[in-house]
Amino acid sequence: MSTPASAAPTETASDPIGYAFAVAGAILFSTKGIFIKLAYGQGVSTEMLLSLRMIVALPVYLVILLTILRRGDKPAGLLTPATIIASMAVGILGYYVSSYLDFLGLNFVSAQYERLVLFTYPFFVVLFGVWFFGDRMAWGVVPSMLVSYGGLLVIFGWNLAVNPDGLVIGTMLVLGSAITFALYQHLAKRQMLKLGSALFTCIAMSTAAICAIAQNLVIAGPQSYLTLSPQIWSYGLALGVLGTVLPSFLMNAGMARIGARATSSTAAFGPVVTIVIAVIVLSEPFTFFHAIGTALVLLGSVLFTRAERRARNRKD
Repeated sequence: MSTPASAAPTETASDPIGYAFAVAGAILFSTKGIFIKLAYGQGVSTEMLLSLRMIVALPVYLVILLTILRRGDKPAGLLTPATIIASMAVGILGYYVSSYLDFLGLNFVSAQYERLVLFTYPFFVVLFGVWFFGDRMAWGVVPSMLVSYGGLLVIFGWNLAVNPDGLVIGTMLVLGSAITFALYQHLAKRQMLKLGSALFTCIAMSTAAICAIAQNLVIAGPQSYLTLSPQIWSYGLALGVLGTVLPSFLMNAGMARIGARATSSTAAFGPVVTIVIAVIVLSEPFTFFHAIGTALVLLGSVLFTRAERRARNRKD
């Protein structure tokens, strides 16, 4: 659902539809790491897998984009070169750079740990809002940040003792993905105010998709797609539909209604779903240390959400 460009979307922390969109998007996004790990088990490269995801997603976004433009929902004056280029740049940041760092990181870390590291992006949303976008710092969120990072350190320490190979580089790559995605959320919000969530999402994702596909064509060539098994194509299909198209529209629709900071607070559902699926499908270990670390990360999220709401209420 898009919002007329002449008025900003109504942001309210009590908007149940906005929260429902954001939660559904977070849950679907959380399946991404599972499909990536399954595909890596078949020997597919990072660049190929990212391009498969986008090959599946790109036609959907192009069809929706053409539909929106034909319906004339948006005045033609809104699609200025500056607005289009800005939306394309934001899409490259959020859906190409951030995704590529995440895909690379999953070569080195487990799906559970990857999701928990990505789960720190709401903290970066707050920090970037204060540093670059004029938000006021809610100091009440600092304890929750420390709790969540303490949980990550517990799991990091366990991995360092049991399987340290590639752990640091994997953590840095996934953390880079979280940071770039947090910055994307602020920048995307400003573009959605102009274009609406659906139109912006189509422009942003189509641009990111073209970048990912072009990257693999340069590295492996078009013939590389002919050697892929049906199983790998099925993982690409799942990544494109369940891990990209549906959650991107749901997340952006939620963001347009409740804002970037409130949307980021719904991310708690992602790690829980990922952990359950990773243990069952990927047979990843879930030890006492994982339980403690996960509990601390989720507790930090709860404290973070409460602190955010208190800060909003004082502001209102």
